[in-house]
Amino acid sequence: MPLPALIRVLRRSALAVVCLTGLTVGAQAQQATIIRLAPEDQERGLNGVQKNFYFTTETGIATPDYRNAGFFGQHLRPYLAGNQEALGNLNRYRQQKWLFVAERLTFVGAVGLYSQQVLALDEKQQYFNNTQKAAVGLAAFSLLSNVFISRNTNSHFQRAVEANNAGLPAARTGVLYQLRPSTVGLAASATGQPLLALSWNLR
Repeated sequence: MPLPALIRVLRRSALAVVCLTGLTVGAQAQQATIIRLAPEDQERGLNGVQKNFYFTTETGIATPDYRNAGFFGQHLRPYLAGNQEALGNLNRYRQQKWLFVAERLTFVGAVGLYSQQVLALDEKQQYFNNTQKAAVGLAAFSLLSNVFISRNTNSHFQRAVEANNAGLPAARTGVLYQLRPSTVGLAASATGQPLLALSWNLR
C-alpha cells in the first residue's frame, strides 16, 4: 500500500476511535443519576437516628417522590453501579447496619436472660446472682458499643450519595476516559494537507 494511502487509512482509524471514545464516555456519563436525600435525612449528623434513608432522582419538582433506600441501602445500590467510591461507602454503611442489628439482638438477649433469672421458679426471687451479673454486664457492653456503632453509620450513607453526585461515574474511572484527548481538531501540515490534531491535559 502506498504511503499516502496508508496515512489516510490511519487518520480515518484514529478519527473513528476518537469518535467512538467520545460516544462511549458520553453514554456512560448520562447513566449517572443525581441523587437527592429527603431534607430531614440531609441534616442527620453524628450519632443520628438509625432509620431508613429516603432519596429521589427527580429534579425540578417541588414535591418529589422520595423512595425508601432500604434498611441496608439496597434500593440505592443500582444507582451507584460503577462508582467504586460510592459503593465502598455504601458497603461500609451496610456493615454498620449489620453491627447495629447484632448489638440490638445482644441487648434483647441479655435483658431476656436477666428477666428469666428473676422469674425462675425458686423459693425466692433473685435479682443479682452470678448469671444476672453477667447479663447486666453484657447489656451494658451492648449499650456502650451502640454509641460507637451508630456514631458514623449515617455518614457512610451520605458520603455514598455525595460521591455519586460529585461526578464519579464509571466513565471517569474507565481506561477510555483516562486516555481520551482533551481536544480534537484539524490542522494543516507544511504541505497543506489536513491533519488530525489531538491534545491531552497532563493531570
